[in-house]
Amino acid sequence: MQPLAERMRPLSIDQYIGQEELLGPQGALRKVIETQRLPSMIFWGPPGVGKTSLAKLLAHSSGRQFYELSAINSGVKDVREAITSADKQRFFDTVSPILFIDEIHRFSKSQQDALLGAVEKGTITLIGATTENPSFEIISALLSRCQVYTLKHFDKKHLLQMLDKAITTDAYLKSKNIEIVESEALLKYSSGDGRKLYNVLELLVNGFDENEDVKITDKLVEQSIQQNLAIYDKSGEYHYDIVSAYIKSIRGSDPNAAVYYLARMVEGGEDPKFIARRLVILASEDIGLANPNALLMANNCFDAVHKIGMPESRIILSQCSIYLAQSQKSNSAYVAINNAQEEVRKTGNLSIPLHLRNAPTKLMKQLDYGKNYQYSHDYENNFIQQEFLPEDISGKAFYEPGINDTENRILKALKALWKGKYGSY
Repeated sequence: MQPLAERMRPLSIDQYIGQEELLGPQGALRKVIETQRLPSMIFWGPPGVGKTSLAKLLAHSSGRQFYELSAINSGVKDVREAITSADKQRFFDTVSPILFIDEIHRFSKSQQDALLGAVEKGTITLIGATTENPSFEIISALLSRCQVYTLKHFDKKHLLQMLDKAITTDAYLKSKNIEIVESEALLKYSSGDGRKLYNVLELLVNGFDENEDVKITDKLVEQSIQQNLAIYDKSGEYHYDIVSAYIKSIRGSDPNAAVYYLARMVEGGEDPKFIARRLVILASEDIGLANPNALLMANNCFDAVHKIGMPESRIILSQCSIYLAQSQKSNSAYVAINNAQEEVRKTGNLSIPLHLRNAPTKLMKQLDYGKNYQYSHDYENNFIQQEFLPEDISGKAFYEPGINDTENRILKALKALWKGKYGSY
């Protein structure tokens, strides 16, 4: 029997649950489907949000031939064979077949290059699925020929709809007397991942005897998941849980736990660039100005991993993980940009002070653009106190230095310059 997640794939767009921003009445993809003019596209989103299902539905709704490759076990030869096969299927003005490539971010540059000509000529309509940012992982020439659509985690409402659909429409589950007494643990362990939700549900149901009533409670879910966690890890279902534990261990200054979870990922065959990229993010988000060298270390780690490859990259990742874990921590830069974005969303496009505006034309100068701006380098210590924020938010502080040696010095310097003008400075 097929896994439940496979059996529950939607057979039509109307059966698809979630992703309303794309598939709702005004959704970008809904309009594409209705016009039947499918561009090559990239679906970017976390695991288990329906990227593959959506690609198959697009092929079905448009009546197109569908070819599928996985970047994990396909090479340039497979790509060229798929393109040749697709080309032979085209007659006169028939629409181009769809070539779906799962985990396209794992394709090398040469493999992606092999797709370019066919996409450009319209031999195929490419649909790629990726959990990684396409801007980093897809070559620019191919990316420029594709529309990028972002898929999001399923929220609680969608997950509950998926549970109800499974136990009321799947032939095998319908033959059971299933009652979901409590759903919080199911939702927690699925973490917005539809495939994980169905896998956990199937695991629970299979734990009951053939004619036994199935009553699912939070306690049952917790017990079953703990007993089967190793199995899920090996199959990649808890891929993001391990990454989360790894990041939180470094954030929590525990190098031993960090190296343990790093080893779990290395032994599981995780892409070392995936790990290194998250270290770069962490170096800025969780360490930031407490130790500016952390970002340099993480970025050098990413470059080295890219150049060296496995298995030696594990040593570089270990060194960087330990360094970041033992470093002083500060999330002040992360909090600062969040505060500033929240203010922008709240207050909109406030007027830029006239003295800060550029004045390249005579008219602009007549309108006082740039008037009374004080050039910092003309003053002692290259500083003169003046207003830089829009008038409506004058004096507001978005950056508050953290409590650590480096930012204590930053705070002291800011207080000396601004003399209490901003927040706690």
